[in-house]
Amino acid sequence: MKHFIDINNLKKKEIDEIISLAIKIKKNPKKYSSSCKDKTLGLIFEKQSLRTRLSFNIGMQKLGGYVLELQSKDIGFDNKREKVEDVLNVLSQYIDCVMIRNNNHKQILNLSKANILPIINGLTEYSHPCQILGDFLTLQECLKGKKNANIAWIGDYNNVLRSLIHLQNIYNFKLNLIIPIEVFKKYKREFQDFKNKNLNYFSDPVLGTKNSNCIMTDVWVSMGEKNINKKKYFKNYTVNKKIISNAANNVIFMHCLPAKRGQEVTSEVLDGKNSVVLMQAKNRMYIQQAILIYVLKK
Repeated sequence: MKHFIDINNLKKKEIDEIISLAIKIKKNPKKYSSSCKDKTLGLIFEKQSLRTRLSFNIGMQKLGGYVLELQSKDIGFDNKREKVEDVLNVLSQYIDCVMIRNNNHKQILNLSKANILPIINGLTEYSHPCQILGDFLTLQECLKGKKNANIAWIGDYNNVLRSLIHLQNIYNFKLNLIIPIEVFKKYKREFQDFKNKNLNYFSDPVLGTKNSNCIMTDVWVSMGEKNINKKKYFKNYTVNKKIISNAANNVIFMHCLPAKRGQEVTSEVLDGKNSVVLMQAKNRMYIQQAILIYVLKK
């Protein structure tokens, strides 16, 4: 049974296959319109979602499958009424795959180990692999022909970044992390576990983004996070025109959205010519479709 939990659980060959399939679906969607015929995807959202919800829902339907959105409280997916493993056992009698978006990565890991149903991680507090594979597709399309592309992440050390680091460790592209030292010190030990010659840390936004081909960011405080006081450390970490002009010519700007305009990015950059955020959002559907085919393929 296949699951899609974390990028570092996959081999490079498997990721290449998913990306290649997403490209093929994007070029010729009709060819794959029956790829998931008579298959049903269950969606469990314990956190708000727009892009993940739409990309999986519409994506599965375009593959010829069915989608059932399940309200976590309504089905008792909280270990109060019954064990979540028992809930999943019942679901397995009706559906073929389940995507879970929650704030409990350990739960998703345990459910995948139980091998009851193919599990897709739609986001947890630890990682966001679907987002980063969609971003990887966007990077390949936008930076085509650019060997040794230099990517800069500016902002918080969060679930999206962690999945990006997982990807970097597999493909060994150049990645600079530009994070306030007050925030980074909490994750320094984890960072050392992934450190390599192409993965580097900077506290200076100007120095860290110099000559970058892509600048990525995210909100400074993740959804549901209570430590809002840390925003004071990001005062000089807003991606603005100065940061963009410091990067390479034709640098692209990426943000997984939703964005807090005026905080991690200015509206001038978010809506500007360097921004590919809507392309990112659209590519999420093609990646979700490729992931669905990957986990459902026998």
